Amino acid sequence: MKVVECEGLVKKYGGRSKALNDLSFQISENKITGLIGRNGAGKTTLLKIMAGFQKQTSGEIKVFNEHPYNSLFASANSILVDDQMAFPIALNLGEVLDAAARFYPKWDEGLARRLFNYFSFRNNQRHSELSKGMKSTFNMIVGLASRCSLTMFDEPTTGMDASVRKDFYRALLKDYIANPRTIIISSHHLEEMEDLLEDILLLKDGQKILHLTVSDLKEYAIGVKGKANSLLEWLDDKEVLYKKEIGTSVIYAVIENVYSERIKQDAPKFGFEPLPVSSNDICIYLTGKEKGGIDDVFK
Repeated sequence: MKVVECEGLVKKYGGRSKALNDLSFQISENKITGLIGRNGAGKTTLLKIMAGFQKQTSGEIKVFNEHPYNSLFASANSILVDDQMAFPIALNLGEVLDAAARFYPKWDEGLARRLFNYFSFRNNQRHSELSKGMKSTFNMIVGLASRCSLTMFDEPTTGMDASVRKDFYRALLKDYIANPRTIIISSHHLEEMEDLLEDILLLKDGQKILHLTVSDLKEYAIGVKGKANSLLEWLDDKEVLYKKEIGTSVIYAVIENVYSERIKQDAPKFGFEPLPVSSNDICIYLTGKEKGGIDDVFK
């Protein structure tokens, strides 16, 4: 079953600015997908459209085979957890959990209260009075305990310290294993949550760059390092994702991993060394500025 189906999605703000530009993809049920991209890539806009908070400018999107905008069914079966989550100021945290239990059909009261106590919240606290990190932690509790068939987290660890971030990812994984559903986690930090994810949807400037499994992403590119004069010659007809000078005579480059056989044959001849590339670095290189990196500022 396809939980999310998106075809030719466009979202414009103001004049010609496009937060999303002809975006098409599908997300199946019971998978954890990482929505990855730099700030401004369109991740938050996409999640808000999927949650029914905004309407696309053109194109089509379906969530549970319904248009999410103004869909009560989609709203009751999905949740978007972000740092803009608003709760009634008249309610304290304990009352917020009680209200959530009445709205979300699959709400797990036991999980909510255990997490609530574990992170040392008090019933009489107000959401508006919490620190940024504590707000994110409380929002995470609501997101997990809702048990929504589509659960979306937009930069969920904002403000959390390192130990709480680890607890969040551990709690998410354990609850997902016990209660599978479709989870989308938006972030520009892939390295923290890579082990959680099954698929990656990589965005740049509102467009899809990649949508593939994490295992395929790990094999997507390879690094090569060697003397500049010979390696540059070898790279001449290759698709180079990233390149930098090391000192005055050595080059490091990252290329698409479609040349594995040639690399084995040519490495001894041209005197370069093949090197692995992390999934996080692959995403950084694919979404980097076309005119070069920070080093170009100092040329």
